[in-house]
Amino acid sequence: MPKSKYHTIYKDLKSKIEIGDYAYQELLPSEHTLVQTYDCSRNTVRRAIQELVKDGYVQTMQGKGVRCIFLPAEQASYTIGGIESFRESSIRNHRNGTTKVLCFVEITADEKITKRTGFPVGTELYYLQRLHYLDGIPLIINHNYFLKSAVPGLTPEIAKQSIYEYLEDTLHMTIVNSKRIMTVEKITQIDEKYLHINADDYNCMAVISSQTFNSDGVMFEFTQSRHRPDYFRFQDNAVRKAPK
Repeated sequence: MPKSKYHTIYKDLKSKIEIGDYAYQELLPSEHTLVQTYDCSRNTVRRAIQELVKDGYVQTMQGKGVRCIFLPAEQASYTIGGIESFRESSIRNHRNGTTKVLCFVEITADEKITKRTGFPVGTELYYLQRLHYLDGIPLIINHNYFLKSAVPGLTPEIAKQSIYEYLEDTLHMTIVNSKRIMTVEKITQIDEKYLHINADDYNCMAVISSQTFNSDGVMFEFTQSRHRPDYFRFQDNAVRKAPK
């Protein structure tokens, strides 16, 4: 189903914060001004602001407004708490991101794949290896498993651009949540080959494994994302809940 209007407002405000239209510690326009600007209800604006709060971009202050607390990172940073595509992360980091598809095949999950991904034995999948570049430097290898029935029409050309854009804009899938595990693992021969890493300097990789679900509660993706440790840092925004 199409994205709600609050999400459009959220993405627009998020983009303006990232490019510096709203500087660190600056107050965002008032709620009344945002309602007029986006021609929407107060509840819609508030929901968009709530999403920015969860992502660590702004902080609400009762009686004072909404303050920008976003600071750009010197290194390219990827979020742990949010779900964003490589293209979205590249834009947020003000970098030129490109993708090369190394492998694109159709497979059937066996016991080994099931143990690794969580897809049941016999599930028809797309398996992809993709190499992501930032400013021409190869920095990430993604091993992607996509549920074939949930991603009809997937092609290497789409995978080279943005699979999430295809899922949301063409297939109208709503991506809801992602379960993630972060580990540090030994560098493999594939890592050395494509990421141009000298094992004498770095013998480990930062690895994010994720199972991602749509609005029907169906796991449509398992991805292992392997990152060069000398270029990337991972960020999150934690909110303390009031003690019970």
